[in-house]
Amino acid sequence: MLSAADDKETNPVHRVLEQRPSGLAVRGRGAWHQADALGEFRYVPPFSLPVRLFVEAKFTGRNVKLPTVRNGHGVVHDVNENVVTSVHGTDPSRPRPRYHYSYAVFSTAGFSRDAQEYALAHQISLVDLSMPDFAELRDLVATQAQRVHQALDALPPAARPRVYGVRSHLRRRLLQVAGDNGYFLYGDETPALPPDVARPLDEIAERLTSRRTPGLVLAFPSAPFVLGLASENLHAFVDHARRHPTHTVHLRRLPRTASHPVWQIRPAGDPDAYAMTFSLPEQVESWIRAQEETVNDRARWIKRHVLSTMTVYWLDGDHTLTFQLRYTPAALRG
Repeated sequence: MLSAADDKETNPVHRVLEQRPSGLAVRGRGAWHQADALGEFRYVPPFSLPVRLFVEAKFTGRNVKLPTVRNGHGVVHDVNENVVTSVHGTDPSRPRPRYHYSYAVFSTAGFSRDAQEYALAHQISLVDLSMPDFAELRDLVATQAQRVHQALDALPPAARPRVYGVRSHLRRRLLQVAGDNGYFLYGDETPALPPDVARPLDEIAERLTSRRTPGLVLAFPSAPFVLGLASENLHAFVDHARRHPTHTVHLRRLPRTASHPVWQIRPAGDPDAYAMTFSLPEQVESWIRAQEETVNDRARWIKRHVLSTMTVYWLDGDHTLTFQLRYTPAALRG
């Protein structure tokens, strides 16, 4: 996760990251844009710019609508237009670091059809956390967030920390979970939270280290969206993938247990080693099921062309591991 300290440019005119009272802001061609969180992938594909990812999280009772996704497209378009090839001043001109910015929206209540169609058209990644696999995670966040609100309400108004301070505390703890202490090098000086406010946030981070909480890993298929793979035992997946960085998997659609279909991945060579589940965007599922007599052909096309290879990046200390999950034909259950 990035902070303003990651921008090494000393000339304020050319800086693109700025710390503001409400959090990190990123300079675009026409405006500064607030970031819920901004990350940078350590792995840079050949012949490509380093990728920075805006992450927007929505925990709401209703699905995310088109305006949220449209706003994400506007942000990355404006930021990616802010290209200066060199920095000039009294010193000799020098190249300016360039990045490709992308946008991802996480939602606990899914996305409207318009939002999904727009996102696929403009390569905005949507991660749907409404599937049953994430029920425990949703409940954990909802319960602890309620405790935080109650603790804040019990404080005098002058003693209540800012929202940025609450977010900063949680991010520190989550980065500790991920084994990334870089954030602590950035000189963040937000004051310590009152114990009753900090405790629920600490419990979220601690639970995420437990094998009892389903883990989430992002997979990148040959398509303009990201898949959120859920597993009750993420350690089992990582252990298997370390031994077999590229391996063949079986992919099938499970019997319908939720409002939208759920797909399952298992390794072909050892089906009991791990199991991971995910859901496709609804319009892709609708296209698969558009005509009953061709549903199997359509599903095979999706699996062979869209999901033929999924790439997963895993951070192991200072190293980035790349796992590839390759599809092999398997029975489709619908």
